[in-house]
Amino acid sequence: MTKRLEMYRCEICGNLVEVILEGEGELVCCGQAMTILHGKNKDNEGLEKHVPVFDIKENGKCEVRVGSVLHPMNDDHYIMFIETISDDKNDIHLKYLHPGMEAKLELEEKLGKLTAREFCNLHGLWEGESD
Repeated sequence: MTKRLEMYRCEICGNLVEVILEGEGELVCCGQAMTILHGKNKDNEGLEKHVPVFDIKENGKCEVRVGSVLHPMNDDHYIMFIETISDDKNDIHLKYLHPGMEAKLELEEKLGKLTAREFCNLHGLWEGESD
């Protein structure tokens, strides 16, 4: 059974699927079951460049940055998207990124506790939580 907002990846073609509505069936792509992804939350390299970080600005806006050291956005290594999810899972913001952009998402305001997820083209799914 799938759960709302879970992410699944095809190990053959790389398709990435986020569940919108829960269902009883199994997600299949390229003839095999898709793999559920779990967001990592700790870099082993010492410099945190994958875990999303929340920063409340003086103007009240909330900025989600990928990494305490901003993640590179090169042609061969970049963040594909950043997504924020409210604690009740009813408010979701998604921003697609491409090389050359900054690995950031700006929200007009932070409404309660949030989880941020981002997907690195080389290192997969990462997540972090706001205070």
